[in-house]
Amino acid sequence: MVQRLTYRRRFTYNTKSNKRKMQHRGKLVYLHVKKRGKVPKCGDCKCKLFGLKAYRPKKLMKLPKKEKTVQRAYGGSRCFYCVRERQVSCFLILRAFLTEEQKIVVRVLKAQEEKKTASK
Repeated sequence: MVQRLTYRRRFTYNTKSNKRKMQHRGKLVYLHVKKRGKVPKCGDCKCKLFGLKAYRPKKLMKLPKKEKTVQRAYGGSRCFYCVRERQVSCFLILRAFLTEEQKIVVRVLKAQEEKKTASK
């Protein structure tokens, strides 16, 4: 006859949080399996972040900061493609702003020079 298995915990419903596998440890027993964690994803493009492991939230709380992020701007929240894209777009915006400022400075200097020549 087949050996009958019983749950090792009181919770006896077949749910996502109560998964188990059979294992032979002297006799056949149920081992409760924990849920798998998910790898963090990029906030912009939703791809998986490189260099970070998948942990459950409770385990993630106990880990040191070093294991939750990577040493880069936007470390644990954006992938390096998106960070590079942001830097390029920031640089372009900054460059456009500075060229506009330069044009204004040139106009102001020209106006001051015209005032000096007019007053003489």
